[in-house]
Amino acid sequence: MIELGLSLLRGVPATLIVTGGAFLLGALAGVPLVLMRRSHLRLLQYPARFYIAVVRGIPPIVWLFVIFFGLGSGILVLTSLQAAVIAMGLVSAAYLAEIYRGGFLALPGGQGEAAKALGMSRLDSLRYILAPQVLRVSVPAMATFLVSLLKDTTVASTIGVRDVMMYASQKAQSGGGSFTPFILAALLYILLTIPVAVLSRRMDERLRTRSQA
Repeated sequence: MIELGLSLLRGVPATLIVTGGAFLLGALAGVPLVLMRRSHLRLLQYPARFYIAVVRGIPPIVWLFVIFFGLGSGILVLTSLQAAVIAMGLVSAAYLAEIYRGGFLALPGGQGEAAKALGMSRLDSLRYILAPQVLRVSVPAMATFLVSLLKDTTVASTIGVRDVMMYASQKAQSGGGSFTPFILAALLYILLTIPVAVLSRRMDERLRTRSQA
């Protein structure tokens, strides 16, 4: 049992790299997406709406195959780990853009107009007034999505990423189809989500304290 547990731990770094990389990529790419989505210009709004709708409507494993077997087999030279981060990052961008949009909708109305009346530019208004409040409102939803993303990265094993699920599958096959490796993998994923919950709670408390200061 100890040997099995140590074997699954070998997949933790890859699991964390895919999860963290995809979340960071999505968090950054989601910003221009939500700004385009909120734009009054149809030339910007419609492509963002189309991207978000299409990406969210197709299972992540399909995007994984498209990036790895499509782009990675001809246009770009990608490792399975790189392809997983990019594919899951593109998916994350669509979901996080909608989380950001929900944060904007949750803000009291008129703040943008008030900032404009004070002579602030739209960029300054977004940077100093709207964005910090959107971040605070969005933290719980972002943390929930991060936990979901951690679980969704299990599909990365289908293209050869040596994550927790890959090692669990290998151990199950070598053990004659035993389900014990998958039970341990499930417990390991639960343990990995605990720091996310703690960190999100602390971030939420800190942001609330700053907003009340």
